[in-house]
Amino acid sequence: MARAAVSTAAATALLALAAPAWASSTIPLHKPHEGKTAKFQEECDDPKFKDRPADHDGWHFVLDGGRKTAGDFENLTLTFKNLAGATVTVKIQDPTDAYPDFLSANGDNGQVKHAYVFTPAGWTLLTGSATITGVADSFKLSHTCAGTTSTQSPTPSPSASTSPSPSTSVSPSTSVSPSESTAPSGSVSPSESVSPSGSVTPSESTGGSGGGNDDENEGGLPLTGVATTSIALGGLALIGGGALLMLRRRRDNVTFTS
Repeated sequence: MARAAVSTAAATALLALAAPAWASSTIPLHKPHEGKTAKFQEECDDPKFKDRPADHDGWHFVLDGGRKTAGDFENLTLTFKNLAGATVTVKIQDPTDAYPDFLSANGDNGQVKHAYVFTPAGWTLLTGSATITGVADSFKLSHTCAGTTSTQSPTPSPSASTSPSPSTSVSPSTSVSPSESTAPSGSVSPSESVSPSGSVTPSESTGGSGGGNDDENEGGLPLTGVATTSIALGGLALIGGGALLMLRRRRDNVTFTS
């Protein structure tokens, strides 16, 4: 019995030494999954996405190579393009970056064949690689859950501009109307014009301007002056003219006889 036990232990040790040790290897992301967004294949009911922020995309990667796959995820390096067009490198697992990420093991055998990461909404997966403890052709993007992209604040509308209000302008009603305009200083209106000096209008019964005061003219009696003298002289001229005409006629009627 002792000899048999020793033989069994020795055979087990030899088999253990003869088994090859798994070496780490680096595999790429499945080529058809490059350039995908979180709209690729959405399965937001994945329980691992329950802690995902609403404004983040959820990504689930899987090490699934069928019979050729052996080993577990050690780490992943993923390259994304953000909304600004810049390239961002994210590592799983890396607790020092700003993107929540973790590795997950299968429930039945404990193999680490799942990887998760949450990135700001709207990013694009460009490419990636993974280090595994085994061999495989590639790893794949299993499914996603798109987040809500935050909208930018609107630009100020033209109505908010400080344009002059029409109510502040001077309305035409405040301008001076022609009826209220002031005549040029020193000008005399036609109704106030002074008749030429020395001329007597028939409507004027008084003498030149600057005569007696108003109390002396209230009687209504005509005042002698330049007008009376002119009439008298005219009458005398007519009388003289008539006398000369009569004398001439008499002289013409005188006949001389021899």
